[in-house]
Order: sequence, then structure tokens, then C-alpha cells
Amino acid sequence: MTSTILIADDDPVQRRLLEAMTRRFGYEAETVESGEQAIARLTQHGAKPIALLILDLVMPDLDGMGVLTRMRDMKLATPVIVQTAHGSIEAVISAMRAGAHDFVVKPVGAERLQISIKNALSADALADEVRRISRRAQGALTFKDLVSRSDDMARVIRLGQRAAHSSIPVLLEGESGVGKEIVARAIQGASDRRGKPFITVNCGALPANLVESILFGHEKGAFTGATEKHPGKFVEANGGTLFLDEIGELPLDIQVKLLRALQEGEIDPVGAKRPIRVDIRLISATNQNLIDLVKRGLFREDLFYRLNVFPIGIPPLRGRREDIADLARRFAARFAAEEGRNIRGLTSEALALLTSYDWPGNVRQLENAVFRAVVLADGDELTVAEFPQIAAHVEGYEVRVPPAPAPGALGAPREREIVRVEIRDPNAMPLIAANGEMRRLEDIEAAAIRFALAHYRGQMSEIARRLGIGRSTLYRKMKEYGLEEESESDSEPSGTLVA
Repeated sequence: MTSTILIADDDPVQRRLLEAMTRRFGYEAETVESGEQAIARLTQHGAKPIALLILDLVMPDLDGMGVLTRMRDMKLATPVIVQTAHGSIEAVISAMRAGAHDFVVKPVGAERLQISIKNALSADALADEVRRISRRAQGALTFKDLVSRSDDMARVIRLGQRAAHSSIPVLLEGESGVGKEIVARAIQGASDRRGKPFITVNCGALPANLVESILFGHEKGAFTGATEKHPGKFVEANGGTLFLDEIGELPLDIQVKLLRALQEGEIDPVGAKRPIRVDIRLISATNQNLIDLVKRGLFREDLFYRLNVFPIGIPPLRGRREDIADLARRFAARFAAEEGRNIRGLTSEALALLTSYDWPGNVRQLENAVFRAVVLADGDELTVAEFPQIAAHVEGYEVRVPPAPAPGALGAPREREIVRVEIRDPNAMPLIAANGEMRRLEDIEAAAIRFALAHYRGQMSEIARRLGIGRSTLYRKMKEYGLEEESESDSEPSGTLVA
């Protein structure tokens, strides 16, 4: 979904100019005429989030500096570009100290404004990613870090917030890569176990002969190779949260011991003489249908009912396409910083491509696709050309891979292979024939008339007017090209002329 920019200016002419420019850049725009209205829009509950504020410093009542002060007091992190007719050094310093990201002088040029917007959005996306990573490392990630415009994800967040205030077992259901672990961490970060250990176990990756030891621990000498005492994941998570991912992969014999641990609050390490008490919050996750596994005898029914107390279904990325653009911008900002690349963001065409794709690998696949694009990018923006593997699966895009030059050939690429991706209009009619030569002028003219006949439903006066010729000339050319019968056709347009 396109980012929304809020324009606050008491001058109606300036508002219209800025609105036209921002829409031309590919963003959505909203306008207000006062500082009070700007604050009201930024804090409006349930409204589309504002990605950026373009703020006039000189306004009646609440001026730009007052808006910046209010935003700072209310902890509103929306990036701000301030503008004024007087670009004094004092005004610049005051605005920057108050929290503005950039400063432009009226009348601002289109190129200057576009660069400022891209830089502000990129810096904001990077700051959000840094904050999220930092809170995740501290075990303090909350649902405020899961920004989403999707109604389905809003429901996930509401359920997660309710679950966080209780010790109830939570089962997260969803396809691989949808972000089940992030939701689990947010549940802990919003609970009274915030900052406590968060231990993740991928049950599908555990060796069959070591599952019990890894989960519940073992004593020294309990089995061959047990040279040291191992506490196990339950003990490591004591006081915090244990996240069992892909719980459906657990062997049946381990499921019995897991059920006992949940019911009794104690575990039996391998080789131990007595059980150990543990205090954990269990969050499990699966990409399978556990009920189906129960029916097939692959999952214990009693354990299923113990885990499925508070199920939360997380939608796939294709079910919340409105989040794709924001996620892509955040990933691009993070990877650009990590790789030392000067990437301001993604073009509107690239965002349209990413939004059109179904993402079978969900958020994880999107993250990896953006990582690859950042590494391959030559410019300061990610374009459609940086996503050839995605474009190849989306209708309306054509991927052209140039033939590889002979080994040692002059000019042969050494570091990377350039893949050209072009947007293909399904109604387009090429000017190049199959043999690689230009089509004859009469063939192009006949195709144009045939298209006009279908497009305007045989209305000859309208066709002649649109083609810029007289009706008699139109009839003569139709007879010359054998198109008289098609004048009564009611077919759809067959193509548009493109080079």
C-alpha cells in the first residue's frame, strides 16, 4: 500500500502544489490547514497511518514549532519535513532541535522535495527496524512494534494482547514464514515476563535420539557421550517463555513427557534421581493441521487439547497485501545499512510488483528477496529490475536475460549478471516483426484501424475523429485493408501501439 503524506499549510495554493507533487511521486496525500488539525489527524484512532508530515512553520493559532513540541510531548514518531518562506539559520536550527528531519524553503522544487521525502521515509524505516531489533534482543518486543494495516493482523494483535495478560497456553497457527516467532516474542514483551528468558526450540530440527535430552536435560553419565550435565531448554526458560515451534513434529513418546511437564510443572531430566520444578510460559506454533494429525494417530489428543487452549491464526502475507510495502521498506532500510549501501527505498513500480506477488514463503521470502535486491542494486532505489525472480511469476512483467558472452570475451560481466525486467502491457502491439525488422507502415495502419473499430464499437464518426482523418478516407482505407466486415464487429480492443 502506498504511504500517506500529510500536508499542513494554511496557504491553499501551497497545499494544492504540494499535494500534486506528492501524488506525482507515487504517494497518497492528505491536507489540513492548521496545526491543530494536523495533530488531530496524527492521533486519529483507526485512521490510515501517516508516514510523513510536511509542515509549514508559519501558521495562525498553533504554528509549526508548536506542532513539533506537541508531537515530542505526545511521543509521536512520525518524521517531519518543515517548510517556510524564510530560510534563516535560526529557524533551521530550532526546527531540527524540535525533531524535524529536514528543512525546505518555499517554493520547493520537485526534485528537492522528492529526495527529502525519500530520505525521511528511509531514515524512519531504519529507525523502526533498529528499535525493533533492540527490543527483541532485550526481550521487550511489544505489539506496538508489529505495525500493520491489515484487519486480519489487527485481530491477531488484539488476541495476542489479551493472551499476554494471562499465563494461558497459546497455540500459533500459520504457514511457514508468516512471523509466528515475532508474535510469540510480542506476547512475552507485553506480559509480566518481559525481559525474562525467551527460549526457542524448533521441534522439527531436533535429532530423534536427543529430543528428550535437549528439552528436559540430562545428568553427567546418563548415556554414552553425556560427559557433562546439561540443563535442557525447560530449565533455560525457567521464569520466562518457552517457544516450541513446529510442535507437530515432536515424537509421540516425547509428547507424553511434555504433557506431564505442562500438567505438573516439573520435568524429569535423563538420569536424574528426582524431578525439577520449572516455571515457564509455553507458546507453541505449527504450520500443520494438528486435528488432522490427531486423527491419523501422529499427535496425542490429550496434548492437543492442552496446547489448543488459546489458538491464534496468523494470516499469510498474500492475505494482508497492504503490509507488503511497509515491510519491504523496512527490510530495504535495514539491509542497506548492514551492507553499507545508499538505498533510499523502492520505486512505485517495484512496490506494485511486490504487492501483486502471492509470496508462498510469506514474510521470510519477502525479506530474502529484498536482501538480494539491495545487494544487486546499482542505483539509490530498488526497481523492478532487482526482482527478476518475482517478476517472472507475475502477469504483466517480462523478464529478459541477455545471452552469456563467451568465456574471456571483451566486456563480459565478471561480478554479476544483469537481468532486464520490463513491464508488459497485455494489449500492446509490437512495432518489430517476428523477423526482427520493422513492420510495414500499412500493416501498422491496418492494425490501428482494426483496434479503433473494436474500441469504439464501429462508431465510424468517432473512429474517424479519433484517428484524425475524414470518414471517406476511413472507408477507403478499410476497403483497401479488407476491414469492411469488421466494422460491424463488437469485439474487444486487440492492442495499443508501443515501440
